[in-house]
This record gives sequence, structure tokens and C-alpha cells, in this order.
Amino acid sequence: MGSRLLPLSFALAATIADTIGGHQLAAWLVLLAIPAGLGVICVAVGDRAWTRTVLGSSALVLLLVGSAVRHAAPVGAHVPALAVSAVIGAAILYVLPVLFWVLQPSYFEHFRSPERMAGIGRPASSA
Repeated sequence: MGSRLLPLSFALAATIADTIGGHQLAAWLVLLAIPAGLGVICVAVGDRAWTRTVLGSSALVLLLVGSAVRHAAPVGAHVPALAVSAVIGAAILYVLPVLFWVLQPSYFEHFRSPERMAGIGRPASSA
């Protein structure tokens, strides 16, 4: 239950289901994303990963808002824009830790290592 990809997968699947017109399926997928998101938060708190905890909590709030707005809409009406936007916002918040990981300074240190910098401008050895 602690997989960080599970609530993201449910949120993206709900967005795709809304896009193709499967609004009932999307409603169920958002409901399934809520306990999966809570599992992500529990694992993040246990790991003392505070950035993931805050982002996961924010995403869970957006999933709850999206689900509440979706289920409060009249039957047969269009899906409220807030419901779709909240689910997309939750998906973005679940992806942000990956962006933080890619943009961390130690990731770029490999490209600026002295060994790599010393080899710049020298002709390649013919072996």
C-alpha cells in the first residue's frame, strides 16, 4: 500500500477516463486513489521524508476535494471543472518529488567532475 506510483496511476487513469467519457469509472478511480494516497503519506511519515509528506498530504486534500465535488454534482450533469482540476493537481503533486530528485545539485556534479572537465577539449585517443 505504500507505493508512490499507485495514487498517481489512479489519478492519471481517472483523468483519462474523464477524457474519454467514462465519468463513473473516473469517480471510482478517484475513490480508490484516496486510500492509496493515505498509504503514501503514512510511509513518508515513517521514513521522515517531510517533503514527500507535505506533497502527499496536499495531493490527498486535492483528491478529497475532487471526489467531494464530483459526487455532489447532479446526476447526469457534466463533471465539474474543479473535480477534474483537483485530480490533475494531485497528479502533479505526486510527480514533483521526481522533479526534485532530477534537479538536485548532486545529480549535476557528475557532469562537472574534474575527470570529465579535464577531458574536454582534448582529442579522443585512437585505440
